[in-house]
Amino acid sequence: MINPNTNTMKKIFILPLIALMVACTTGEKDDEAKRAELKEYKKELSELKKKIEEIEKELSLNQKEGIINVVTTDVKQDLYEHFVDVTGQVKADQNILISPEAAGKIISIEVKEGDKVKKGQVLARLNTEMTQRSLAQVEVNLQLATTTYERQADLWQQNIGSEMEYLQAKSNKEALEQQKESLVAQLDMAIVRAPINGVVDDVIQKQGEMAGPQLPFARLVNIENVYITADVSEIYLQQIKAGDQVAIEFPVINKNLDAKVYRTSSVIDQGSRTFRVRIDLMNRDGAIKPNMLGVLKLRTFADENAMIVPSILVKKDFSGEFIFVAEDIEGQLRAKKRYIKTGIKDNNNTLVTEGLNVGDKVITKGYAQVVDGSAISI
Repeated sequence: MINPNTNTMKKIFILPLIALMVACTTGEKDDEAKRAELKEYKKELSELKKKIEEIEKELSLNQKEGIINVVTTDVKQDLYEHFVDVTGQVKADQNILISPEAAGKIISIEVKEGDKVKKGQVLARLNTEMTQRSLAQVEVNLQLATTTYERQADLWQQNIGSEMEYLQAKSNKEALEQQKESLVAQLDMAIVRAPINGVVDDVIQKQGEMAGPQLPFARLVNIENVYITADVSEIYLQQIKAGDQVAIEFPVINKNLDAKVYRTSSVIDQGSRTFRVRIDLMNRDGAIKPNMLGVLKLRTFADENAMIVPSILVKKDFSGEFIFVAEDIEGQLRAKKRYIKTGIKDNNNTLVTEGLNVGDKVITKGYAQVVDGSAISI
């Protein structure tokens, strides 16, 4: 007979044994993964050590030979332009003060400020009462003189009367005709008309005031066509010509436009040592106003095959200006002092006129650490 307690005891001993076997199997698998991972890390470490040794070797060699690391830029030919900025003032040819041709009291003003007018349009009328009375009297006398002349002419053709009477009648008639023409002209001069198309910018006098040739009545302006003038230093006299392109900026109205130089003055101002340039402008929208200031950008130099280097690279000694270039000397790159001739300097750039060739490698970084003949590495 089997004892139940015996079976229970067997189960108690078998279960821990199975758990121990499973744990051992799992632990063996984890160890294998860790060994593989460790092997991979050692391999990477070995490769890193090799790279570190190579870099240390290169640095050691460079330090031993005194090699300086630099950056170079190849010399190229490109368009180079030099400009000078000057301030100019807008003007209008048709910006005029109008005065009557005759003297008299203003009896009516036909326009107001801001009105657009055409050439010949009536702006104001002056009192012409006295002139009209004189004209009426002359017309009466002219009628009588004309009748007298006609009768004397008929009699003279019939050989009746004296020649003196005929000539006197003729002279009297012609004198009155001339007097009438003069009075009619005076009446016309008492009417103030617009001499140009434009805008009434200012009515200076008022109705009832006395007007005359010496008293401005109104200002009339036409700004569809304006021009801008500026004074430029005489050192640019040979560089700026009529027909040259110019860029103009009007900062007040935030407007930019391109135009051409219309003319340059023939005289140098003795005080400022400048000459004047004029640029004509179309101003259909009327945005540009007389006396407005504009900035003119005038081109004084242009070269399509220019060689330009940063001005900071250009050094100077007792022999002249120079820069450092990289040259291969007996298999080793070295810094070479290259003497150059320069031209215009503008916007931190310098125009090189002699001493450089296309393809030369100019040292642009590290130039402060090298001397003539220094071993370099690009």
